[in-house]
Amino acid sequence: MSKKAIPNYFPALTGVRALAAYLVFVSHYSYVFNDVLPPLAQRFFGEFHIGVSIFFVLSGFLITYRYYNNFHLTADWFKRYLKNRVARIYPMYALLTIGAFVYYFITKDQSITKGYQNPVWLLVLNITFVRGFFYQFWDTGIAQGWSLTVEECFYFSAPLIFFITKKYGRLYIQPIVLTAFAVAMVLVFGPINWHGFFGNFPFIMLFTFFGRCFEFFVGVQLARIILNKGFHRTNKVRFTYLGFGLIFLCVLVMALQPIPKGWSAGVESTVGIITNNYFLCVSVALFFYGLLTETTGLKKVLANPFVELLGKSSYIFYLIHLGWMANLIHKAFDLLNNTIFKLYDNWDVDWHSPFESDKLNLLYAFVLLNAIAILLFKTIEEPLNHYIRHSNFLIKNQPRNPDNDSAAIE
Repeated sequence: MSKKAIPNYFPALTGVRALAAYLVFVSHYSYVFNDVLPPLAQRFFGEFHIGVSIFFVLSGFLITYRYYNNFHLTADWFKRYLKNRVARIYPMYALLTIGAFVYYFITKDQSITKGYQNPVWLLVLNITFVRGFFYQFWDTGIAQGWSLTVEECFYFSAPLIFFITKKYGRLYIQPIVLTAFAVAMVLVFGPINWHGFFGNFPFIMLFTFFGRCFEFFVGVQLARIILNKGFHRTNKVRFTYLGFGLIFLCVLVMALQPIPKGWSAGVESTVGIITNNYFLCVSVALFFYGLLTETTGLKKVLANPFVELLGKSSYIFYLIHLGWMANLIHKAFDLLNNTIFKLYDNWDVDWHSPFESDKLNLLYAFVLLNAIAILLFKTIEEPLNHYIRHSNFLIKNQPRNPDNDSAAIE
């Protein structure tokens, strides 16, 4: 296949980012509809954390697709690679994390610190992504930001993964070794209980790179298939819809599992972990393979320019949909609701407030969070991304950088 025939950007995969972020949003707020949903539906929507798995497989695919055939284990190459990763991930994460701790110092909201008595040290752990290795700290600051520790571990590992794969083959051995390492670490550090550092098996399997690495490797393998065979195929299997259906079959399996004591979802059961970490990611890869090699109605929807914009801003949406900014929005709705009812009392009327329904407020919040995400993407994230990429940070800028990863979630 000629170089010209190899695309570097996939609008539908950018749209997938929005889908993944919205699935996570549903999983965090599905309780709002518990009074109108049957128990199985409550459990089903509560397992929509699968958006995180979609992110991980997508990262594995995009990083491999862009770098697998042109990486070099040299200091300059790694500096340029790291510079691009920092530009993509770090500025908004750092700004929003600092915002979370400013919010804590003003409000003393314990959801930021989880009761830990040294918020300055906790801020350091959050800013450096280190909190993701400690069971006591993984959901502090921006709680959902734990997944960025997982992502960063993959970014640092990816060049070595590529090198080992090209030199020795047998890609499947690497996730086995990484998982075995995690098991050994839990056996060593679990009994010590140092702030939950590699504290227990469910935590390691669900919230660290070592437990979730198979999802990235599935994305890596998908990229290797595409790089080797291209985007054209002769069979008529509708992988888009097959993979999409299997994704939600995995959701159903997790929804049917008993929730272990001390946890909140079926994914944290043994069957749930196996389903989420090993079967779900294969289903996601089939879905992606369909999007890459087929023309379907779903692909057209995901590649729509507006959905594409939502996908580009979905990283910010993911960071703000839960936590301090979302809390401020919901507190504003409560204040508006109280103000409106005071006006009704003064007017001596018995009307409904547009902010008295939790379900409607969630819809308002969803729209407002998307608007804020788009605004921050256009005014802060995208300009900072370009500025860092074209700066002399880490390594002197080159006139042309072919690394365009606007479709990546990393």
